Amino acid sequence: MKDQRGFALVITLLVTALLVALSAEFVDEVFVGTSARQNFIDGQQASIMARSGVTACVKGLQTIQNLHPKYSSLADLTQLAKLLSVADERGTLQVTIEDESGKVNLNQIFGPNGVVANQQNHDIAARLFKKLGLSPDLLDPLDDWVDDSGIAPHPAGAKSPYYNTLKPPYNVKSGKLDTVEELALVKGFDAGTVQRLRPFITIYSVMPGLVNINTAPKEIIAALDDMMTDSLTNQVLDYRKTTPFQDKSELAKVPGMQTIAPGLTTSTTTSGTVYRIVSQATVGETTRVIETVVNTSSQSFYWREF
Repeated sequence: MKDQRGFALVITLLVTALLVALSAEFVDEVFVGTSARQNFIDGQQASIMARSGVTACVKGLQTIQNLHPKYSSLADLTQLAKLLSVADERGTLQVTIEDESGKVNLNQIFGPNGVVANQQNHDIAARLFKKLGLSPDLLDPLDDWVDDSGIAPHPAGAKSPYYNTLKPPYNVKSGKLDTVEELALVKGFDAGTVQRLRPFITIYSVMPGLVNINTAPKEIIAALDDMMTDSLTNQVLDYRKTTPFQDKSELAKVPGMQTIAPGLTTSTTTSGTVYRIVSQATVGETTRVIETVVNTSSQSFYWREF
């Protein structure tokens, strides 16, 4: 009788332990399932919020263009980004805007058959590379990458025989760059070099190599001409803070720029129509980011969400 009671106690303890284990597993599955569903919902809401940020940004850019069609300023872009960056109980939205016309367009330097199609843009790029601590010789492999002829590579460049020795092997593009990230395939453009160049280069601006002097970063303003000094560069930046250039000839109004300004009329502009927008939304612990390049007509050149 005593053995039976002992056996029953063991069975009771085993059943109790099993029930506890099953209960714990059930609670865990419910928690994981609920968390997964909540994360999915948060992700969907964050995605919608990020897309709304892009839509609102394009509308804002259109409004700015209508208000003053002759120029687009850095102050306007900064103010618009601040207006669209919000936080409330539903989540947060942060938007950044870059004018692609304020950068050097690598796709508008070289033409077919390895010919420099835009000498001024080429020279600006060479000076920019040098100011960033990079060799201007990097333009040689870039020229060979987009060149669709069968001519020999430039002194510091490379053609398919070089790329065929890499692992994995591949051929030169023989065409324009499709993305900035593609630069990583070009000889000499390692990850560090591409990252260093990224804020200053584009492949999207539609105007033929014209740099927007109202939105270009300091490094590009300094690279516009061989005679640009640090003092002149800072004066241009200070001038446009309070008085955006409505015509590129107004560069001559900046003290010290009277001699240089006339030579920049064919390489500069005062407005842009293509913009890179990064819209980041967070709901709960879930974040969605949309990066897109669009023009003020809502045409999209590039889109990715992650």
